[in-house]
Amino acid sequence: MQYKKLIKILGPGLLYAGAAVGVSHLVQSTRAGAGYGFDLLWILILANIIKYPFFEFGARYASSTGKSLIDGYNQIGKWAVALFAVLTVATMFSIQAAVTIVTSGLVANVFMISIDPVWLSAIILVVTMIVLMIGRYAVLDKLIKVVIVVLAVSTIIAVVSAFGKGFHPEPEFSKSFSWIHNIDIFFLIAFIGWMPAPIDVSVWQSLWTVAKRKNLGFIPKLKEALLDFKIGYIGTVFLAACYLTLGALVLYGTGEKLSPEGVIFAEQLISLFTSSIGQWAYYIIAIAAITTMFSTILTCLDAYPRVMKPMTEIFFPKAKKVKAKFDWESWMWIVIVVTGALVLLGFLSSSMHFMVDLATTLSFVTAPLLAFLNYKVVTDKHLPEEARPKSWLRVYAWTGIVFLTAFTVVYLVWKFVY
Repeated sequence: MQYKKLIKILGPGLLYAGAAVGVSHLVQSTRAGAGYGFDLLWILILANIIKYPFFEFGARYASSTGKSLIDGYNQIGKWAVALFAVLTVATMFSIQAAVTIVTSGLVANVFMISIDPVWLSAIILVVTMIVLMIGRYAVLDKLIKVVIVVLAVSTIIAVVSAFGKGFHPEPEFSKSFSWIHNIDIFFLIAFIGWMPAPIDVSVWQSLWTVAKRKNLGFIPKLKEALLDFKIGYIGTVFLAACYLTLGALVLYGTGEKLSPEGVIFAEQLISLFTSSIGQWAYYIIAIAAITTMFSTILTCLDAYPRVMKPMTEIFFPKAKKVKAKFDWESWMWIVIVVTGALVLLGFLSSSMHFMVDLATTLSFVTAPLLAFLNYKVVTDKHLPEEARPKSWLRVYAWTGIVFLTAFTVVYLVWKFVY
């Protein structure tokens, strides 16, 4: 495939990567390596393998039909749309709050800003809203390609440099993962919840695929759309492993713990890179980290209104008939998401780790239901036969659903019964 055509195809898959490579990577993967060394690397790989089909189904459906997964849910019944709406509302405020508070910590640390984290988060969200007002998908499509390249290059350099210094944990500070300790299990659940991303992101990607068609006038073939998705997916897995490796090589066995406070954590995160690459790289790494988290805020704040608008119109058809010079439904939902996130931050901003663990645990618990909905859509009779997944992919998907369901049931029983 020609380079120019490949660049033209890339878009929704990289936006998926932009949404995924945020808290799950910068925070959770780094915490996994710093706390347990390489003990959870196989869990990271397994989680990505199990969830793969359900993300792939989003790209598959949108490319084959020109519609989003929400339209697919509506095809199999309004109950499916209602279920997804409930799951979205239950998680969107905590997710938007989590990615914002991490970004706030990075910005405060790098620019030495000492204002209240909630006020700084509010400023960041307002700036994000302005960016979305300027260009919506077109801005996202161009920005994300630059952000991902900068982050990937700096991360690879940092990991290679860290390997050059070797792995020398101090025995007295080295801790192995325990399958019987509550703290370790709670972290594992949160770690899996957003590895590589919440399954909701499959719906976002389907909406971005539709937007790419409308805004850029480009209709990729199914094979091309899946290539875009696979590049984004494999890239997120690789970067997650890199962050876990950085945490293990630089922090594990040193006695230093990652702080639950956003500003201090940001300083520790950047020092992971500078201690490996050198102090000269401080501003490069700082810019890469901030732009990565900003892209995550941007993709989340773009995605939730995109998700809620069609669901609002499905349940309230009159809303679609209202004539207006601007997209009032999207902006109404942007304001709702920002307000809800800030209210949540007002109560919980003192502990970044708690915010992150809350959001990721909710994503873990809802994963089996979303996985089932995505499978149901791509195997439904309304989808063209040639676009439906092959037998091996169906078996693969059912295996994943069983695993996700079993993990969730065990977790809920363990948490509320024992």
